[in-house]
Amino acid sequence: MINTILKKVNQKVLPKNYFFSPDWIVLGVNNVCNLHCKMCDVGTKTLDTNFAQNLIGTHPLNMPLELIKKIIDQMALYYPNSKLGYAFTEPLVYPHLQESLEYAKNKKIKTTITTNALTLKQNASKLINGGLSDLFISLDGPQEIHNEIRGHTKSFQKAVDGIEEILRINPKQSISVFCVITEWNIGFLEEFVRFFKGFPLKQIGFMHTNFTTQSIADSHNLIWKSKYEATASNIEEINIDNYNLDLLWEEINTIKKVKNNFPISFSPEIESKEKLFEFYLKPEKKIGKICNDVFSNIMIKSDGSVIPAHGRCYNLTLGNLYSENLKQIWNSTVLNNFREDLINNGGQLPACSRCCSAF
Repeated sequence: MINTILKKVNQKVLPKNYFFSPDWIVLGVNNVCNLHCKMCDVGTKTLDTNFAQNLIGTHPLNMPLELIKKIIDQMALYYPNSKLGYAFTEPLVYPHLQESLEYAKNKKIKTTITTNALTLKQNASKLINGGLSDLFISLDGPQEIHNEIRGHTKSFQKAVDGIEEILRINPKQSISVFCVITEWNIGFLEEFVRFFKGFPLKQIGFMHTNFTTQSIADSHNLIWKSKYEATASNIEEINIDNYNLDLLWEEINTIKKVKNNFPISFSPEIESKEKLFEFYLKPEKKIGKICNDVFSNIMIKSDGSVIPAHGRCYNLTLGNLYSENLKQIWNSTVLNNFREDLINNGGQLPACSRCCSAF
């Protein structure tokens, strides 16, 4: 509790001199995905956005094993309590997955994986043997809805088969399921929760759509283009006007009333129907108070370059692991200036208004 208070004070009073370690080192271990999600710039091949460039804009295709070992070595040296998150673009098709997990395990670094779970069954033993701490699975609704959104006729069942295989090998493995709310799965969220009722999940988390409209990007760039250029993101096939927000509000309240064996959360937690409409229809209004992730995360891409927080952030290079070490990058002038700019502008910049880091 005291440590949390000290962090908050440090963020607000001395953002340019942050004294605490990162909670996460996020990895972009590869630049390829095996699904085609409708709400993702990678899936829709909208490749000129910050989000797409952060996920698939670097070379080589796969992070070299030598580089990931270097990252793990430096975590063990500088930040042994931080978690290593395999997050982008699809970690389960990363060719060095097993060896790197086992290397991190031997160095006593906790690892997590965020995956679409299409190949989870084939990789289950690798994850268990690699000492994976937490498994985060991204699904978009019941079977037919999920498969339609992901562009793969068997993706949901393959994910479920993978979850069952993980639990067969290790019934105590921590598994969380996350679902992005979109125009296509509103009305099916209750059914989604019911499907997993008998599974020993750690949690189900629903995430309201993260998006940046062109108008928001334009207004942001009038002020910040030279330092933190914004682009529209994750709206190529999404039409916010198609969201049935009345139905969504009813569904959220129904889900919250049902008792489950695991907690269910919404990000952000929206307190009224009026606020729900504001979130989706007035993206110029800030919802969160401060970007939390810029003080807790950095993301390393396949070429060793580092950006703030994770793939949704600005394409701002903080340094490169081939020329600097992890500690130097975490305390770099570029990142410290970014933290200070955020705090001096109310905790977020205009294009941060619907990013999950602010909730």
